[in-house]
Amino acid sequence: MIADRIREAILSGTLPPGASLGEADMAHQLGVSRGPLREGMQRLVQEGLLTTIRRRGLGVVTMTNEDVYDVYLMRSSVERAAARQLLRADPRHIKHTVKLLTAELRKMNRAAAKGSARQLGDCDLNFHRTLVDAAGSRRLSRAIRTLLVETRLCTFSIHDSLEVRADLAASHEQLVIALSDRDEPRLSALLEAHMADAAEWLTNPPRLVDDFPTLASPTPDSPQPLDRLDIPDGL
Repeated sequence: MIADRIREAILSGTLPPGASLGEADMAHQLGVSRGPLREGMQRLVQEGLLTTIRRRGLGVVTMTNEDVYDVYLMRSSVERAAARQLLRADPRHIKHTVKLLTAELRKMNRAAAKGSARQLGDCDLNFHRTLVDAAGSRRLSRAIRTLLVETRLCTFSIHDSLEVRADLAASHEQLVIALSDRDEPRLSALLEAHMADAAEWLTNPPRLVDDFPTLASPTPDSPQPLDRLDIPDGL
């Protein structure tokens, strides 16, 4: 529960890159003792979301350009593996997955039309989580769960805000079409290109990033208070 709450806060930007997380303050906010807090935070250290900040204890990781390329390299491997596995599933399951992904596409288009960076970015992450989960592999699903938080951390670290490309729906539509056609080579190639383009967009100098329309949503510069955990009786 503690790890999940902190992970969600990192994903939302409530705990921004580089934020120092004091044990006493965090334990008070969450309403837990320091022992379980340390265990939860160490789990996030193992996932690569928290790191030791000199003389300040644990803090949220700040991503570099090298980290961005590494995250998207791993995402490309995980998502292409999931796509291969999915395409070997029952056709009814593939059809159901296409339906779920198409629903996310509609949400993307609505978010883009409203100019909502937050909603568009969340739909993007939900799309890729849905795709990987459809493969039915617990390990692939576990990997993408962390990678998507790292993806958001990449965005926060590079842009100091939640910034997304406004044309996300178009590239995702091509993925859905390839899946619907059960065209494994095309789907794999599209996923690889999708990840490479995203990494390049994040790490390019501003003058090149300006070639693409974007939407942005401000995020806090400093860590914000976390909601107290609703811990079940007996725990």
